[in-house]
Amino acid sequence: MDPRYSAQDVVRCALCRDAVAPLYCNVCHTHLCKDCVEKHFSDKSKVHNVVPLEQFLSTDFESKRDILRRDLQELEKYIFPKYQESAAIIKTQKTDQLKHSQKLTSELNIQGEALHREIHTIIQRKQAEIDEMNAQHLAAIEKQEGETNKALHEIKQVIQELKSLLDTSDVGLVSKYRSRIAEFRKLPHKLKISLPNLMPQKINREELLKQIGSLRPLSIETEEQGYTVPSPGAESSPPARPLLDVPRLITDIPTTGYDYGLFSVSRLSDEEIWTRGDNEIMKLYNLKGELLKSIQTKSGNTPRDIAVTRSGGLVYADRWDSSINLVSGTQIQTLITLRGWRPLYLCSTSSGDLLVIMTSDDDSDSDSDESDESDDKIQTKVVRYSGSTEKQTIQQDDQGKPLYSSDGYTKYLSENRNSDICVADNDAGAVVVVSAAGKLRFRYTGPPSTPGESFRPLGITTDSQANILTSDCYNNRIHIIDQDGIFLRFLHNCGLQYPGGLCVDSRDYLFVAEELTGKVKKLQYYK
Repeated sequence: MDPRYSAQDVVRCALCRDAVAPLYCNVCHTHLCKDCVEKHFSDKSKVHNVVPLEQFLSTDFESKRDILRRDLQELEKYIFPKYQESAAIIKTQKTDQLKHSQKLTSELNIQGEALHREIHTIIQRKQAEIDEMNAQHLAAIEKQEGETNKALHEIKQVIQELKSLLDTSDVGLVSKYRSRIAEFRKLPHKLKISLPNLMPQKINREELLKQIGSLRPLSIETEEQGYTVPSPGAESSPPARPLLDVPRLITDIPTTGYDYGLFSVSRLSDEEIWTRGDNEIMKLYNLKGELLKSIQTKSGNTPRDIAVTRSGGLVYADRWDSSINLVSGTQIQTLITLRGWRPLYLCSTSSGDLLVIMTSDDDSDSDSDESDESDDKIQTKVVRYSGSTEKQTIQQDDQGKPLYSSDGYTKYLSENRNSDICVADNDAGAVVVVSAAGKLRFRYTGPPSTPGESFRPLGITTDSQANILTSDCYNNRIHIIDQDGIFLRFLHNCGLQYPGGLCVDSRDYLFVAEELTGKVKKLQYYK
């Protein structure tokens, strides 16, 4: 017997259950003694393969060692490094979480201080009003007091004079007396003063919360084998909101420095928006149109598109050097450099991933947002990135046909609340919507009521109701469709002029970049 096995490993024959079994049938997995081999072979239902037990044990031992080697290799080469990477990511996430929490607290304190200053200014203004009314009241009383005191003095003099005349026998003095009694019968006027009252209003907590600002809900997700598992309750839908019959223009936000077009708008907060146009400068504005920050691209090229990450960073696509870059403060970091592909448009997802739509490299030197070029060799796809790691590619439907047109370079995209990926394919004249797994859900090519009209969607965004909004630039309107591609309403009759890039804020106010006017319009479209 193989010296690697001890006496305790001795096995008995499976048939006679008495003799030591030096043999083993690989087919039946049965231990046999020499005397029972012939009986075992009498079962003609199988082709038996009986070998010495030492040979079987040796083969089995080596087989198990191969399994051990493979497991060790996989653990050392793949699994352990992945866990190390995950641990490093968690450490970074903890640091980022702390920084973000401190940033939120700082922003909240700044907002609180601003509200305190505003309240203090209002209180001071009201105090000034009170002081002014007090001065007017006091002046009126003092005037009345002066007139009354003067009359009292004169009355005392007349009384004294009358007493003197009554005691005298001088006819001349008595005959000179002139009565003032009619004058004094006009008693002093009584002041009627309506004293001011402070009428304090009940503090509206909801309005105060709006002034302070809103917090996006925390979203915590786990990833397993490429599938995203939302945290409990994350799939609950907000209550339905009715649409306005006519959208309301809230404000016009002018931008400057874009000579030939304003193309994209991306929300940093409810009060600040990033824009990009026809040059290499990306600009941050507040809602008053005040320029807060300007950033030039790292390469000096015109950015193809911009998006704001969940942590508030600005990412932009540089089609000319095939890169995707992150702006943090005044620093620019290249996140991804593509090979054989050029990035077009991008968006940041609710899970923190980055979606990029790109075309195969055709060495085209056109940078227009509209292009009539057609090349059968050009391919278009959507790629999902986590950091700089490619996680998913979406390019074809279940029949192997391209999901997106190969013509032109205008294909804005956005992620819906239900994780659908929505692409405004301008050259195909369609909004193409696929699931998070990349399965085609529907194509929207315009409302059924206007089948003859041209439809060239440009910008695209989604709101809290999972509705999809896309700009119909040539018809100066915006289409609203639901998450299943059903047309709901046009947004027009509000002075839109060639609407392009779109985004919504936390309260579903819509920001529209007008390409030709250089304005960003803020619209209300829900009641």
